[in-house]
Amino acid sequence: MKAETVNPGTLYLVATPIGNLEDMTFRALRVLKEVDLVAAEDTRHSRKLFNHYGITTSLTSYFAHNEAVKGERILELLRQGKSVALITDAGTPAISDPGFLLVRACREQNLPVTAVPGASAVIAALSVAGLPTERFAFEGFLPPKSSARRKLFKALGEEKRTLVFYEAPHRLTASLTDLIDELGADREVAVVRELTKLHEEVFRGTAGQAFTHFEQDRVRGEIVLLLGPAPEQPPQETVREALQRWRSETDLPMREIVKEVARQFGLSGSDVYKESLKMRDEDNG
Repeated sequence: MKAETVNPGTLYLVATPIGNLEDMTFRALRVLKEVDLVAAEDTRHSRKLFNHYGITTSLTSYFAHNEAVKGERILELLRQGKSVALITDAGTPAISDPGFLLVRACREQNLPVTAVPGASAVIAALSVAGLPTERFAFEGFLPPKSSARRKLFKALGEEKRTLVFYEAPHRLTASLTDLIDELGADREVAVVRELTKLHEEVFRGTAGQAFTHFEQDRVRGEIVLLLGPAPEQPPQETVREALQRWRSETDLPMREIVKEVARQFGLSGSDVYKESLKMRDEDNG
């Protein structure tokens, strides 16, 4: 079978390791060696990866402050039929990193864009944190100012999905303090530090426990902060009130109402049934 080659005029979004250089796919290596140009967030950082794997493709910088100018140059190369790979310092391009504007421009000009998937700090952190993963949301980097962080935590306080944030190590304890002040010390969190590296650490517990743990020493390395789903709130009505509401709002027979109320309150059907009998006796009295 003939080896696949890169397609002309195509932008490749190539994921690179988030720490351990061995987390590089065979396809990513081939693409980086075969494209005409690699656009990197920091060419000095990417040069280490290139030297490690013997990649000699030309490098150009593509970062937040030169996206407009450099993006137009890359688009022109793609229109000429050149193939270009976009990489960031670590992980998947365009995910809280430069790339979104370039991808959108390619789509608007009908220039092909292909993902070469691989490492992602968001997914890796979720997989090892031990928090619910059926539903989650990535919120990017936390705001650097305390007031903005507090506002954000308050707005997301009732979120039922696991939330994922990036945070700088020197702000971690300050962010945990803001989180505790807004959502309470008992809120479940996970802090994942130095993913895939020698000193990888995964802490899971309450926000208060996390603060105590990380205030002891200077925090180092890349940080992913995960916030567990908001706990279920206890019902605001009594069992009797719920029975009365179901009876007035539905045409269900009482045995079905008893089942629904028992499920709502996490009680046995017999306990709820006894309450319904009391109500019936009072009505008949």
